[in-house]
Amino acid sequence: MAILIDENTKLVVQGLTGSEGSFHAGRNKEYGTNLVAGVTPGKGGTDHNGTPIFHTVEDAVKETGANTSMVFVPARFAADAILESYDAGIQTIIAITEHIPAIDMARVVAYLRGGSSSVSLIGPNCPGVISPGKANVGIIPGEICSPGPVGLVSRSGTLVYQIVHELTQLGIGQSTCVGIGGDPVPGSDFIDVLSKFEADPATEMVVLVGEIGGDAEERAAAWAKENMTKPIVAFFAGREAPPGKRMGHAGAIVSGSKGTWQAKADAFEAAGFPVAKNPTQVAEIVSGLRTKA
Repeated sequence: MAILIDENTKLVVQGLTGSEGSFHAGRNKEYGTNLVAGVTPGKGGTDHNGTPIFHTVEDAVKETGANTSMVFVPARFAADAILESYDAGIQTIIAITEHIPAIDMARVVAYLRGGSSSVSLIGPNCPGVISPGKANVGIIPGEICSPGPVGLVSRSGTLVYQIVHELTQLGIGQSTCVGIGGDPVPGSDFIDVLSKFEADPATEMVVLVGEIGGDAEERAAAWAKENMTKPIVAFFAGREAPPGKRMGHAGAIVSGSKGTWQAKADAFEAAGFPVAKNPTQVAEIVSGLRTKA
């Protein structure tokens, strides 16, 4: 098994005919993801590299049974694209687009959470999701991943790549890797994804990758202490950042003693979860824990 996407995923790409959407959707298809449709208003009835194009997500769902969407449209249209997928009955929405205004995402997230609790929104400003050997939706390079029992959730896209590569080099495969993005208003937070990993029989251990700024990691540590039965290995970017330094993500804001590297590390260690000081050490700790198990 896996979370969010698997061999049963039927993918529709909003913005498939654009250069970025076309390139990455093509990579996803080559990986083995079942790409069933694209959506570009005004181009319905055509096809793009063999994939049928529809005017709307609703049409795509009716004709192909699509259950997952990837949003690859310009920022000013992305919020409406997410809502269009939701209203069409899509269960997993993965928004790659960056620079969506925070006020737009605040409205979208409130709308989704006020409706069906079964819908998952990943992103925006994220690398997407990969369940190695099953499906890849987004921009995570499938070449560095391998199937296995370790789940990964990260605010940073680049650190997804590095830590997955470190794990794979040690022969440790992944169940699902999720990049939730670093925007101030994410569709899913650490707790949302941790709860899915906890319920997934194929996931035996979780790697959580955060960064300085905000309190999402501290809240996740408190939740995990009470609700997770599976080990977590944590890593937080920004350990050596000067006081007051902001990371690149819009959500990475440190305020006083809140959101610091030390505050996050203390929260996870107090909850009984080890904290690595660099990406290589993450893989080493995971390997050690698996050996003891």
